[in-house]
Amino acid sequence: MDDEKLRVLFVGERHAVRSVIAERVLTARTHGAVEAVSAGIDPGPVHPLALQVLRELAIDATNHQPRSLAGLSVLAFDLIVTFGDGARERCSLPAATTNGTPPEDPATTIVGLVSPLHVHWNIAEVSPGPSRDGIGRFRLVRDEIIGRLDTLMRHGYLDALRERKRRAMHRIDRSALGLTAMDASSRFFLFNSRAERITGRTRTEVLGRDCRQVFPPHGLCGSACLFADGEGCPLRGHEHIVGLGSPAHSRAFRVEVSSLQGLGMMSRATVAVLHDTNGAPPAPRSRHFHGMVGRSPALAEAIALIRQVARSDYPVLITGESGTGKELAAQAIHLESRRRGGPFVPINCGALPEHILESELFGHVKGAFTGAIRDKKGRFELADGGTLLLDEVGELSPAFQVKLLRVLQEKRFEPVGGERSIMVDVRVVSSTNRDLRVLVKEGAFREDLFYRLAVVPLGLPPLRERAADLPGLVDHVLAQIRKDTGAAIHKVSPTAMARLSAHPWPGNIRELINALQYASVHCSGEEIGPEHLPPEISGQTPVRVSAFDNETADSLEAEEVPPPEEPPRGGAAALTPERVAEAIRRAGGNKLQAARLLGIGRATLYRYLASHDPAGTLDTAT
Repeated sequence: MDDEKLRVLFVGERHAVRSVIAERVLTARTHGAVEAVSAGIDPGPVHPLALQVLRELAIDATNHQPRSLAGLSVLAFDLIVTFGDGARERCSLPAATTNGTPPEDPATTIVGLVSPLHVHWNIAEVSPGPSRDGIGRFRLVRDEIIGRLDTLMRHGYLDALRERKRRAMHRIDRSALGLTAMDASSRFFLFNSRAERITGRTRTEVLGRDCRQVFPPHGLCGSACLFADGEGCPLRGHEHIVGLGSPAHSRAFRVEVSSLQGLGMMSRATVAVLHDTNGAPPAPRSRHFHGMVGRSPALAEAIALIRQVARSDYPVLITGESGTGKELAAQAIHLESRRRGGPFVPINCGALPEHILESELFGHVKGAFTGAIRDKKGRFELADGGTLLLDEVGELSPAFQVKLLRVLQEKRFEPVGGERSIMVDVRVVSSTNRDLRVLVKEGAFREDLFYRLAVVPLGLPPLRERAADLPGLVDHVLAQIRKDTGAAIHKVSPTAMARLSAHPWPGNIRELINALQYASVHCSGEEIGPEHLPPEISGQTPVRVSAFDNETADSLEAEEVPPPEEPPRGGAAALTPERVAEAIRRAGGNKLQAARLLGIGRATLYRYLASHDPAGTLDTAT
């Protein structure tokens, strides 16, 4: 089993027609990039006319072998498509609960992450006997299935599923615990990277196989395993030695087991959490919520609100300083909502000129302008059935605000150069680091658009108000650096952590990530010290290198750069020529660093300079 490949299960009732057609067509259309499987509650051979209508598409299904649903692990799939009421009932996946486990037990998290999405296609069955309509009826069923599959692929649903799976596995793999899960027949359908390290087994060796085959003779729980009696595995805190060929290579780990309830035909599925007993116990884990890391009250309040607003389709306005994770919060709203199977499409409204932004949002038709050599879908259309994030929405011009308001009111738009209106079903989430209420009072932002976007306001706390989250965030970023670069850095020294804790973090989490990436480049060992941190955090005096010739190269002196002050509130509205000039001077002319010192985005700074300083006098004030 390839745990990276998207897996789709088509389930029929008795006669292998609809499910087999769907399986073979999807496999052909995706060229094997999607693993499609068909099964039945009471499967039978493929109808000859079904084979014939597939042959008309140059698809050969004569080698199909009937598969029973009872022999499959439903939770091993990412999407389940059912045909017929009986199949829909058997494959329904109600919300899962855990047996005797606290709310934060890993079993609950795993079920929420890996439970497949379930859709039902109401396509009538074809009679298995002689049909009055002959092959025509089979062609109609085939073409209707092809239409449904084309919709899945054309609207980006399969891509959204891949992204959902990637994010779920990334989150599971970040766990400091070995996380595994088995179905009612004790076959593994999940095995994270920590479990690989603890047991010495790889996912390729484990996934889809019986626990007792992988860990002979009795499985993870040794001779006390009760799977053979059909009662699940209720053991907790059981320690088992796994031999890997010789005593010198044996591994010891402790197993904690939770049974999962409410999963329909997967009611006896089991999660086994593995703890490595050969080394020190893992440090307490920080809470992860769709990439948002921390346990501080400020973050917990924001996460609670995200869970609440995800229940509806009302527009949400996310506010917060630059670098606080507004896009992560928008993704969390999407992934917690009923739209999680649809696409999540972000666009930065402040990074594009207005004429390009209009084409990006609404699309264009061929010939609409110079360079429009083909029709192009806009972000609104790409987000149909899902969520659209309008990032930096406070940067929209008054003229474009009118266009956006019309689309939000009518839920339809015309592509640039087009005459046909397009209707979409999109939830709009917007974000900004500016105070839109202030902009409304100043006449820079339409009041009616503000109330359209800010039905539910969500504020994200700055990092300086999340001091308790800093250690967990550092561990999280270091883990990502290890994964991206292969670096051996595993911790930060107490002195370096004290420097990190004392820093005001005007750039918030984005600045923290940059600081640790900087430190990883300068650190050759396993521990980051204060000397590895950026100068504005370590307090060391940096050397400013500029253009020079050979005669002056040896006479360079260190130039002291004062530590950054807390950025002004209010984004571009709070900027003054004096403040901008000072930030550029302190940043040595670096626009990106100057924007961070000001607490705004780089695009916002460039726009301010273009409108307030066309002669470039502020830029030369350094």
